[in-house]
Amino acid sequence: MTDADIALALALADAAGAAIRPYFRARFDVETKGDSSPVTQADRAAEAAIRSVLEAQRPADGIIGEEYGNVREGADRLWVLDPIDGTRSFIAGRPIFGTLIALIEGGVPVLGVIDQPISGERWIGATGRPTTLNGVPASTRACPTLAQAHLATTAPHLFTPAEKAAFERARAAARDTLWGGDCYNYALLASGHLDMVVEAGLQLYDLAALVPVVEGAGGAMRDWAGGPLTRDSSGQVIAVGDARLLDPALAALAG
Repeated sequence: MTDADIALALALADAAGAAIRPYFRARFDVETKGDSSPVTQADRAAEAAIRSVLEAQRPADGIIGEEYGNVREGADRLWVLDPIDGTRSFIAGRPIFGTLIALIEGGVPVLGVIDQPISGERWIGATGRPTTLNGVPASTRACPTLAQAHLATTAPHLFTPAEKAAFERARAAARDTLWGGDCYNYALLASGHLDMVVEAGLQLYDLAALVPVVEGAGGAMRDWAGGPLTRDSSGQVIAVGDARLLDPALAALAG
C-alpha cells in the first residue's frame, strides 16, 4: 500500500459521490435482490464509476464488489467495494449510509475509506498511519468497562437466533444500545462517539474498509472468536474503541 493507492482511493470516493448525490432524496427505481436486500440506480451507478477508474488505473488488481461481482479475484491486491452501505437509509433520505472502499493485500485489509457523500465526511484509514476525518486525525475515546459502553448495531433481524442470543448478552452488559447506522456506526466509533459495534452476517465488502479506519483511530476489530478480520472471515464482527472492552465483550458473546 502506497501514497498512490491512498490518492486513488480518494479519487474513487470522489467518483462514487458524484454518481450518488443526484439520486439522494430524488425519485429512482428500487429493486429487491435475491437476498431480499434493496438495490437502487445509485448503487449501480456508483460502483460502475469506481470500476471505470480502477480498470483504467489498476488493470492488474482484482475487484470484489457488491453489485457487479468479482474480477481477477485471485490477485494479491484486491479492491473491495460497497457503493452504498446502508441502502435502506439512502432510500429513506437519511444521510447515514456510506461508500466503502478497501484495498486488501495478502488477504488483509490495509486501506479503507468510509465516505458519506451528502454530509461531506470522509474517514481514511491505512496500516501504520493514523485515521483521519477530512484530513484531521480521528481518535476513539476511553471506555474501560462494558457497563459504560454505548453499543450500536444495524438491526436485530440480521442475526440468526443463536447470534441474537449472543448479542443480547453483550447488550445486557452495555450501558445502552443504538439501532441502525450500518458503516456510519464504525465511523462514529473511530471519531469517539460510540464505544462498541457488534454485527453478524457481513460480507467482505461490508467489513474490509472498516478495519483500517477503526484500528488507525486506536480501536480494535475482531471476529466473535477474537481472531483478526481477513478476506476469509465469517462476517461476525465486533469493533471497540477502547481495547479494554474487547475481552469482556467477547466473553459476553461467548456466554
